[in-house]
Amino acid sequence: MNLSFKTVALIGKYKTPAIAEPLLRLASFLAEKGVEVAVDSLTAEHLGAHPYRVLSLDEMRGAVDLAVVMGGDGTMLNIARTLAPFGIPLVGVNQGRLGFLTDLSLDSMKRSLNAMLQGEFVTEQRMLLSVQVLRQDLEVCRALAFNEMVVHRSNIASMIECEVRIDGDYLYTQRADGLIISTPTGSTAYSLSAGGPIVHPALDVMTLVPVCPHTLSNRPIVVSGGSVIEVLMHRTGDVHARFDSHTHFDLQLHDRLVVTRHKEMVHLLHPAGHSYYHTLREKLLWNKSL
Repeated sequence: MNLSFKTVALIGKYKTPAIAEPLLRLASFLAEKGVEVAVDSLTAEHLGAHPYRVLSLDEMRGAVDLAVVMGGDGTMLNIARTLAPFGIPLVGVNQGRLGFLTDLSLDSMKRSLNAMLQGEFVTEQRMLLSVQVLRQDLEVCRALAFNEMVVHRSNIASMIECEVRIDGDYLYTQRADGLIISTPTGSTAYSLSAGGPIVHPALDVMTLVPVCPHTLSNRPIVVSGGSVIEVLMHRTGDVHARFDSHTHFDLQLHDRLVVTRHKEMVHLLHPAGHSYYHTLREKLLWNKSL
């Protein structure tokens, strides 16, 4: 059999012992198909004895053709940020609650991956955000975000104040509980909860969504993915920048955040016949009768 992917890495949700049984079951299935199986080093700590090669995420560069991520969307977000610069395509098996990004079920994973090994899949390329934090023109933080970058205060009784520029043009000075800068992937996450639009993942755009703005006329705005978004902090004190809710950085007065589209894309694979609109109907319960 001429397989599309000869070496497949398996990555499980961190520190989740329940992942061991389905992951080893999938590893055995792939090995029987003639696939060389590698297991992420952190995942391997929870598997017990097994015959598969163990690799760190960094060691997967150039060593694997496909990574299967077993967990929830949070797990996929974390892995995608790390593996995107390596050009490794990703498949998600959902063991979480929502599953916008991890669309294979435990019941269907063998059948779906068997078809993918034979070339039956569709590919999506999704953008990442690259964020720099500049303090007196010196870079003090650099991070990637697959869903969104959020500026917010820990104290919910007070607001942030920041100036926003797009490609050097002044947009507004925002007073709000926070500001979300979202990719199309992140449009169905925190951005959606804050009143932002749902954006098709194929679009090359970024969305700015204020969280509980002081002025009701401050609405979400969608800008080109090639834009340079600058956020200048005018009011601080327990203000943070968060990246996909996984990492954060403490901001100071006059810090400037520069947000651009990252040069690398995330490559997601889906079963043949995958439909984004079907996913929306299913995950947002649009197919339920009132």
